Amino acid sequence: MKIENDILIPEMARLLSEGKEVRFTPSGVSMRPFIEGDRDSVIVAPFANRQAPQIGQIVLAKTEKSNNSVYVLHRIIGVTRDGLFRLQGDGNLTGEEYCRRSNIYGFVRRIESPSGRPKLLTHGYLWRLLKPARQHLLKLYRHLLVSK
Repeated sequence: MKIENDILIPEMARLLSEGKEVRFTPSGVSMRPFIEGDRDSVIVAPFANRQAPQIGQIVLAKTEKSNNSVYVLHRIIGVTRDGLFRLQGDGNLTGEEYCRRSNIYGFVRRIESPSGRPKLLTHGYLWRLLKPARQHLLKLYRHLLVSK
């Protein structure tokens, strides 16, 4: 059963604010190759009391675009001088989102394949270094792995 993000994410944010973890299957392709939408599941955990989000973490957050709230499960790629967190999906070649710390609900603690096997959870440093080649790597990934 698919639940719309406008209903699902605020409920997940409430559970995370109570210190509980949430598990769900994200949709979309913006986190390829690390999270395959509509297939892999993620476990999102709340941040501990004084734990701060770190560059490289995949977070569940609410961003603002043209006065509309957009919920994303993207990686933190930086922090602005104003303290805004810069987010980008691993499968996105361009475009970034920005959010405040108060709009980051939790971080991905675990990624699982459909069989329940844990997938490698990295901070994506090498992937970010490969940004000039990502277009070709993603095309190869789609061709070799996803089309099967």
